[in-house]
Amino acid sequence: MNEMQVNHTEIFDTEGAIFMSSKRNSKNCKVGIFGVPYDGTTSFKPGARFGPAAIREVSNGIETYCPALNHDLEEIEFVDFGSLNIPLGAPEPVIQKVQTATKLLLNNGIKPLILGGEHSITAGSVAAIANENPDLILIQLDAHADLRDTWQGSKFSHACSMRRCLEVLPSKKLFQIGIRSGTKREYEEMRTKNQLIQFAPGEKISHLAKVLKPFIKCPIYLTIDLDWFDPSVLPGTGTPEAGGFYWQDFNKILEILKSHNLIAADIVELAPQIDQSGISSLLAAKVSRSIIMLLNK
Repeated sequence: MNEMQVNHTEIFDTEGAIFMSSKRNSKNCKVGIFGVPYDGTTSFKPGARFGPAAIREVSNGIETYCPALNHDLEEIEFVDFGSLNIPLGAPEPVIQKVQTATKLLLNNGIKPLILGGEHSITAGSVAAIANENPDLILIQLDAHADLRDTWQGSKFSHACSMRRCLEVLPSKKLFQIGIRSGTKREYEEMRTKNQLIQFAPGEKISHLAKVLKPFIKCPIYLTIDLDWFDPSVLPGTGTPEAGGFYWQDFNKILEILKSHNLIAADIVELAPQIDQSGISSLLAAKVSRSIIMLLNK
């Protein structure tokens, strides 16, 4: 009996909905989903803890087939482990549990897709994956730089997520796409270190292809803060920021990543109760579908 079979029921809560076309059994699966229902450091509108459940609940409202990627989830073996059983309160124990769960998936040859929850959780999964892949590259889709050292008294706030990730990322390679909000100091750092990828809604993203070309064989971790999308198409997020991106822009990034080695990802900051229409959850589910397909390479 392997490690996954022994331990996963103690770590994950399997009550509630399951992502469309997924399994609960990890046998023969290359990709695994787990949720992290946590928003303890939210600084504006709370509710991201309901994100994983909402994505699963609406996933059956979209097709299993993706025309842009020409793949169908019904032809992919992937597992939905459920959501982590996490403690209430401070973020540090939650981040540690995310790291432990991510390592569990890696040890069983499964590429993880983590559904948040707030962005603080990314530091845990990046730490686990970077430990096994020292040449790991981190790509961030986000409205905010998230490079603060502390925010509201916490070094593990969602506003500090990329700072904590850089501390555990041996390569120190972070590429930030679509950032449109941050402090002067954060922008100076992004520009000085050439981390900020120039991209505007509706434009080509040739800069990303050029930047990533030398890293064609390197493993990539993709973190997607859903406030990257414009609030007109995804209002259900705790820190919306005007001037964002659209599905067509997201597809352009996927087209580039198709030729790279994506080994893990997370999708965070969906706060479904803010958007009573449900379109934010549906868009998040569609993003999840695309990432599962990319991870299944």
